[in-house]
Amino acid sequence: MSVGEKVSGNLGIEPAVLQAIYRQMARVRAVDKAIQAGLSSGQLRFNYWPMTGQEAIPAVLSQLLTARDYMVTTYRGIHDQVAKGVPLDRLFAEALSRIGGVNKGKGGAPHISDPASGSMLTTAIVGAGAPIANGLAMAAQLRGEDRVTVVNFGDGATSIGAVHEAMNLAGVWKLPVIFLCQNNQIAEYTKIPDYTASPDFASRAAGYGFRGVKLDGNDPIGFFNAMKPIVEAVRRGEGPVFVEAVTLRLGRHAGVGDSPELTREELKAGKAAAPAPRTRARLLEAGVCTEDELERIDREVQVEVDSAVAAALASPVTPVAEMLVDVYGDPDVIPRRGRYPIRAAEPEPAGERRTVLMNEAIVEAQRIAMEADPGVLLLGEDIGDPPGGVFKTSAGLQTTFGPQRVRPTPIAEQSIIGAGTGAALAGLRPIAEIMFSDFTAVCLDQIVNHAAKQRYMSGAATHVPMTMRIMTGGGLGGFGAQHSQSLEAWLLHTPGLKVAYPSNPLDAKGLLLSCIFDEDPCVHLESMTLLRSFRGELPAGDYRIPLGVAKVLRTGTDITLISYGWEVHQCMSAAEDLAKEGVSAEVIDLRTLLPLDYHRVLDSVRKTRRALVVHAATEFCGLGSEIAATLNAELFSTLKAPADRLGAEYAPIAYSPEIEFNQIPYAPAIAARARELVAFK
Repeated sequence: MSVGEKVSGNLGIEPAVLQAIYRQMARVRAVDKAIQAGLSSGQLRFNYWPMTGQEAIPAVLSQLLTARDYMVTTYRGIHDQVAKGVPLDRLFAEALSRIGGVNKGKGGAPHISDPASGSMLTTAIVGAGAPIANGLAMAAQLRGEDRVTVVNFGDGATSIGAVHEAMNLAGVWKLPVIFLCQNNQIAEYTKIPDYTASPDFASRAAGYGFRGVKLDGNDPIGFFNAMKPIVEAVRRGEGPVFVEAVTLRLGRHAGVGDSPELTREELKAGKAAAPAPRTRARLLEAGVCTEDELERIDREVQVEVDSAVAAALASPVTPVAEMLVDVYGDPDVIPRRGRYPIRAAEPEPAGERRTVLMNEAIVEAQRIAMEADPGVLLLGEDIGDPPGGVFKTSAGLQTTFGPQRVRPTPIAEQSIIGAGTGAALAGLRPIAEIMFSDFTAVCLDQIVNHAAKQRYMSGAATHVPMTMRIMTGGGLGGFGAQHSQSLEAWLLHTPGLKVAYPSNPLDAKGLLLSCIFDEDPCVHLESMTLLRSFRGELPAGDYRIPLGVAKVLRTGTDITLISYGWEVHQCMSAAEDLAKEGVSAEVIDLRTLLPLDYHRVLDSVRKTRRALVVHAATEFCGLGSEIAATLNAELFSTLKAPADRLGAEYAPIAYSPEIEFNQIPYAPAIAARARELVAFK
């Protein structure tokens, strides 16, 4: 036996591997110390959530993963970023809001994205990364790649529903993902016994059908030897694993200094058990390294960190000119006062047409997209065959394309949208279905804080080409307050989303195809009132309706009625009634709510000099108020009457049809309000 083999046997690990782990721990510690010293002196200024004492966990993983493997982490994950290979100068620059940052200073320390190192997303929302990690793992699984996805989170995140939804889905789909709970024994400011009665966290995995293990995260040798077969098994496609890596957070939840949550005795014992000095002593005792060699490693690491800090401080602060860059791929999408881009209308689709229901048009759009791009896949509740979706909007697609690309999910909206976001980050084009608009409340965090913001927070290092198909109620009767809301105003208050709302089968197909192949996250709202009751002509083949192009459905001279979705048909009926009285109403179907085609709306209202915006959503603070305000500001001297809006009464949608059909605008109410505007003096 050689000396090297003898040393390796005594250590229980290859000496070179342990030395490499030590170097990574030294890098993490040097970064932590530099930040805490810089914040204390005032040289550095940014929010910091220290991970002091947790450095062994990512250091070990650095020897088991490659840059091809995906990682998701949290705002306390700077140690994970360092060990994963994010360049230190760009990491510091990002934390300092500098243009040279890995994300141009737009995300900051809690939102790092560096696809080159495999660090795909960092979230500041506790537990929210787990559903997104599933999507990354699903993409690798679908492509037949041997990538492993690791999602890091603290023990506090084990109380969050998103983590449990993600674990359940990963178990069902046997995803190649490791749920890595860095159990530092303090959830922000609360110790474990005060927030859970569970004896541990690893045992929870059994409830979701896969393995959970509890390991000492402060013992790099034991942790490496336990993690190596776990990573290999996940890489072979044997399904997810939950790892509870027990460690101790020695620092504060935020800021600098020791943890005030630990007693003096706990802090003393924790520092004595900290992994970096223990590993250093082990390397010396085993004769793997001399003191001089370790000091050389420490000096090299310090030089690297000092140079990174200096480079970051030399980078200019991210300028105001970057404010509206990276909200969308195309900055003209952003609604701005006084700027109303002209977008070309689509050509009339050629070829034969057939009459179909609106839900059939949606099926056809998805079929065309799936045939054109193998990266298009469907996620949602009950979308497989049978039943082909509750509203038959995916009927036949699973039969044609298989269960890998048409994936029925658990009833878990956070998990659906999160998986879609992760898959999109990996380059796929997922279509995620949410059965009712009301259910967006369940997954709003994933939509608003992650899918919508990711391009901006990452400085366009990543983006989310995902389509969310959401059914909207109202106007049917009998569905009640939790299945009938029109909540598009929520979505329109979210920079980063695009929102389409078709009123007929032709537009549903053309807009949905444009959404699917758009580079930004799109919401395609679909009215339940129309899906299985409204028929229209549908051209064959692939045609696209550009997002942000409205359409004049009826020309007129006295007033413009502006609407979208199923209310368009109520406006058309109202226009017919008004025509019998000699009032000529023009009707505009917005089709896309963001980007909004103000150009065509303004052109119409300049002609008619009166306008009424109609929607099924609550009138108060609805889109109609925004459009009316813009019309009044831009055309003040032209208008014969103030531009007005008409929406639903400010109440939950009633179960009683008698109430519902009177609280939402229908043709008689629209015509009555239009008459008031025409008569305005």
